[in-house]
Amino acid sequence: MPSELRPQWAAPPTVRALMSTRQGGAGVAPFDSNNLALDPADPAAAENRRRFAAALGARPQWLQQVHGATVVRLGQHALSVGTGAPRADASVTRVPGQACTVLVADCLPVLLCAGNGSAVGAAHAGWRGLAAGVLDNTVAALCELCSDAPASLLAWLGPCIGPRRFEVGPDVLQAFGLDPCTTDSALFRRHDRADGDPRWLADLAGLARQRLQTLGVAQISGGQWCTVEQASDFFSFRRDGQSGPRSGSGRMAAGIAIVG
Repeated sequence: MPSELRPQWAAPPTVRALMSTRQGGAGVAPFDSNNLALDPADPAAAENRRRFAAALGARPQWLQQVHGATVVRLGQHALSVGTGAPRADASVTRVPGQACTVLVADCLPVLLCAGNGSAVGAAHAGWRGLAAGVLDNTVAALCELCSDAPASLLAWLGPCIGPRRFEVGPDVLQAFGLDPCTTDSALFRRHDRADGDPRWLADLAGLARQRLQTLGVAQISGGQWCTVEQASDFFSFRRDGQSGPRSGSGRMAAGIAIVG
């Protein structure tokens, strides 16, 4: 796989979008090689971010992602970085050269743009953010920026933990307003553990697609990759270990910008 994925969608040529993979870039094990999460144990991450920005042709706005539903609007001036960055899980903009950007390593990145290219957005959609309404808020903010309806938007779903690997408990179903006692569906397939402990295999990309469709977004592409199963292509928090300076789980970035 190349060092980046680019959405195959009908976005205008003034919109540029891409997502990094773990291929290419700088770095050594356990972050080999294209980690974009700033970490004292991985000094190459800053160089990888520089390369990502160059490939995107725009200035990424990094967020302090908290698995919530807050959306920030990017203006003419860059916001703070590091610990001063906005605590949010999505951003939108209509300013050329400002890239809406999210970091992921199992959660779902969702890139969106207006059909006429007048506004773009990016959302970090883990199950908590998705249940809390991060896509609802991002679609609403983007529609306000471009003064158009959700049906005019295009959405791309990047790699995330796949439906054969995303084991969840009853708390996740309850977060989506479902009754664990009766739920067994295509999006939450019952898969109890050997000791009888109730578990389900959740389809995160499918849940996001369903939510976008409910919101009125019809032009949706992507979502076919699994970060856990495709170990040579993607970082995976669930597969590679816990967070921290010695973790083997780096982060990938997905970004979108108006460049023309």
